[in-house]
Amino acid sequence: MDAVVPWARLVALIEPHYPKGGRGRQPMPLERMLRIHFLQQWFGYSDPGMEEAPYEVPLLRQIVGVDLGRDFVPDETTILKFRRLLERHALASAIFAEVQAVLREKGLLLQEGKTVDATWSHAPSSTKNRDRKRDPEMSSTKKGNQWYFGMKAHVATDLQGIVQAVDFTASKVPDHQKLEALLTGEESVVLADRG
Repeated sequence: MDAVVPWARLVALIEPHYPKGGRGRQPMPLERMLRIHFLQQWFGYSDPGMEEAPYEVPLLRQIVGVDLGRDFVPDETTILKFRRLLERHALASAIFAEVQAVLREKGLLLQEGKTVDATWSHAPSSTKNRDRKRDPEMSSTKKGNQWYFGMKAHVATDLQGIVQAVDFTASKVPDHQKLEALLTGEESVVLADRG
């Protein structure tokens, strides 16, 4: 991952929004937090699971750059706060765009065609929460005889399977409404399902 992920470029993207150290408790090193965030996304760890993983898996410790004899592993609250910082400043899409730029620079993104599809991200439909409301960004939709509540990820990959574009909507938004936003117009082939 050190050779493939443009860590320095991604750190530079986040750095203006990251807390600066003062006289009190120093923030975790930014690159360590970014690496933990990537590992959490790649391997599907929960926040508590990601807190424990570097202690249990030496390879993850190595990727994160933590020496247990002298470094701290971020706790689950710190991991959550970092993810919220990325969300608050819309940095996930900026990180995605930066990775896409690096792939283009290295000639690894091909534009001859794309595969486009959508997938649901399920969420609890319950109103048993503090506000007594469902999340307004989510909705219900029916496929066949099954109802789904949540969001929909509309994804375009190149023909080799590398993700090139992603858009998130409420689950009731039809796939064809997001098709144009996922394409560049340079594709000679577009593969999609009936949706």
